Amino acid sequence: MATVTDQPPAVVQVVLAAVRSALDATIPAKALDRNLLIGTWNLRAFGDLTPKWQSEAGDSPKRDLGSLLCIAEIVSRFDVVAVQEVRGNLKCLRDTMKVLGPHWGMILTDVTKGGQGNDERLAFLFDTRRVRPSGLACELVLPEDDGDLGTGAVRQFARTPYAVSFTAGSDTFILVTLHVRYGTAPADRIGELSAIAQWLADWAKTEAEWGHNLLALGDFNIDRAGDPLFEAFTSTGLTPPPELNAVPRTIFDDPDAGHFYDQIAWFTGSGGVPALTLGYTGAAGGFDFVPHTVGALTKNELSWRISDHYPLWAEFTTR
Repeated sequence: MATVTDQPPAVVQVVLAAVRSALDATIPAKALDRNLLIGTWNLRAFGDLTPKWQSEAGDSPKRDLGSLLCIAEIVSRFDVVAVQEVRGNLKCLRDTMKVLGPHWGMILTDVTKGGQGNDERLAFLFDTRRVRPSGLACELVLPEDDGDLGTGAVRQFARTPYAVSFTAGSDTFILVTLHVRYGTAPADRIGELSAIAQWLADWAKTEAEWGHNLLALGDFNIDRAGDPLFEAFTSTGLTPPPELNAVPRTIFDDPDAGHFYDQIAWFTGSGGVPALTLGYTGAAGGFDFVPHTVGALTKNELSWRISDHYPLWAEFTTR
């Protein structure tokens, strides 16, 4: 039985070489004491793994060792990346960590119970040579008396948002990741988006006293800029970088009708919420892995091997 640490066959090495070349041309290189690369990626049903270099008809799950090497190569280009849809089965995550090596760490939640939880975890993977956890790790739970948040329509977050603080150089920043429940209609998401926006605004005001930064990232299931979901998400001043406006979120997106599902956002000083002090470089984007990995697969088949979502990233300066 093949393992992810074995020498991959030539056909997999060719794909990996293409992915690496495309990453070199798309994502800024890590520069010691100069930049910080923060990413987010919804990895579809990131749980079990078929121990073959290329899965075949009848194999379940479809994700194979070759696909996992591509995922690890993409993740390795970030300093810290929030991962959504990690499942109760940790085979894929553990093998990804083996590929990334001993200088990588992970922090993750337990699975969210209940039908809406979808057996999902939220996780952060990080390069310990570049960033380190600074002590805080918590899930955001709405208080029973939620009058201050104005979230009476939301009893609780379907999948509890997860926050972890990190340090890079002399900067401390808190990353808050979540995967908003899709629901049966867009209106089902407004209450949850409004609640997280208010929570983060209140928290940012407190953390500013310590010089900490707060960023939100993950799959917010926002349809498009300007719609009620986007307005709820940005209602307290959270602002995605404009460089992400035209970036496709999923491999199935229509170029003329894209979505804003995945986001990286922070406060810029409006509405009385302190602005982020990390220096945004103006560089942000996604990574289109499809041309380099699809081969003879359909996009649907590829989505179960790599993902249906593209990773997003933003670059910051460090002190």
